[in-house]
Amino acid sequence: MPLVERRSGYEWEVGRRLAQGVLVSRMHSGGKGRSGSTRPNVSEAPVWSEQDKNMVEGLIVELHDAGHSNAMIGTILRDQHAVPSVKLLLGKTVGAVLSENGKTRDVPEELMNMMRKAQGIIDHLENNRKDLHNSRQLTLIESKIRRSARYYREKGLLSEDWKYKREELRLMVE
Repeated sequence: MPLVERRSGYEWEVGRRLAQGVLVSRMHSGGKGRSGSTRPNVSEAPVWSEQDKNMVEGLIVELHDAGHSNAMIGTILRDQHAVPSVKLLLGKTVGAVLSENGKTRDVPEELMNMMRKAQGIIDHLENNRKDLHNSRQLTLIESKIRRSARYYREKGLLSEDWKYKREELRLMVE
């Protein structure tokens, strides 16, 4: 039986969320629920999605070379090439396909997205120095960056000497 976390009468399967990697970084908000749709609980690709696995892997590499992120690659495959789920079709994620083909990035995508968000807040605070709310949000996102970086260093996805520095952030993001 999976671990169940109870909040306000609702139940979430904690073990499932941990396996999906959703809880790598902490939420800095009340967490009053999870809106949005959920995927159907299926274990194989639908019959209407007759796709060649080699062609899909080639498309993934091609889209990566064009500069698209992993999430955008999945969206393009879904919308334009009738691939509802890369994981159901290939048995591995977009990131796993890219790492097999030697197309990994120096900094993981999730960490880079957080650094872009921090850079946007820093740019905002240069013009709005009295914005205490966003000053606090910058503190929280930088904390999340450091925590995630520690996790990625332990997993070997980030070099051991990598360190977050606000002064060098603009160079890393651009």
